[in-house]
Amino acid sequence: MAAKGGTDEMRDRVVLGEFGVRNVHTTDFPGNYPGYRDAWDQRRFEQEFRVDIIREEEGALEFDMVGIDAAIANAFRRILLAEVPTMAVEKVFVYNNTSIVQDEILAHRLGLIPIRADPRLFEYRNQGDEEGTEIDTLQFQLKIKCSRNPHAAKESSDPNELYFNHKVYSKHMTWVPLGNQTDLFPDADFRPVHDDILIALLRPGQEIDVLMHCVKGIGKKVARVANARLDTFSREVFRHEGLKNLVRLARVRNHYIFSVESTGILPPDVLVSEAIKILMGKCQRFLNELDSVPME
Repeated sequence: MAAKGGTDEMRDRVVLGEFGVRNVHTTDFPGNYPGYRDAWDQRRFEQEFRVDIIREEEGALEFDMVGIDAAIANAFRRILLAEVPTMAVEKVFVYNNTSIVQDEILAHRLGLIPIRADPRLFEYRNQGDEEGTEIDTLQFQLKIKCSRNPHAAKESSDPNELYFNHKVYSKHMTWVPLGNQTDLFPDADFRPVHDDILIALLRPGQEIDVLMHCVKGIGKKVARVANARLDTFSREVFRHEGLKNLVRLARVRNHYIFSVESTGILPPDVLVSEAIKILMGKCQRFLNELDSVPME
């Protein structure tokens, strides 16, 4: 890939060399590059910044964010990964578990199941509150027992024929409304995102009876930033003596490709909008802190 030379290239391209990466420092302050006025200019930013939607599907969103510094793109990436809240199982009350899966392992598995519930409908649970209320908690029950099929063929060795309920799936989790949640959410369909997640295997006489509390939090990672869509910018070319001096690799400094994949709890476009709100909130808190510092 050909690239411009001189200062323009230093400002516009991050160059991938054979043994390192050059021009990674920012351009967002004056004096970094002689002869250029690189001070923050809001009007120029608004003219140059854009978001291009490349692909939008039910569980995935790919877009380009152009005209921002790497620090802002990375902040946005980190917020998507760790700070957009979702609803997830936090507490598991085990009333009976005679399966071979230990209580702790069972609780861990249940905590990894994505729950189809919009976290914007709920409040954060107060610290120290063990019970939960209709405004901050979703309650699910998993109660199932394995038994023999009396009509199974005697010569059969297939568990699917021999037993009832020997496979415990996420579809067996049922929502148990708390308080007046039936009235608050008359059209709600709170359930696991996927019905076919295998939780445990049972044999006749074994059973699981647990109650789960789902709360709003940021423990799950529901999105990621992928590599460039068509070119991974492999530097293998530099291993070929006949080509290494003829090729120059560089990335556009302020052009970032995001590929957001949802677990199904929230659509990817909602994840992006919520991440933007969180980033805006962080910026506003920082500005408020600056305003509160007394001037000498």
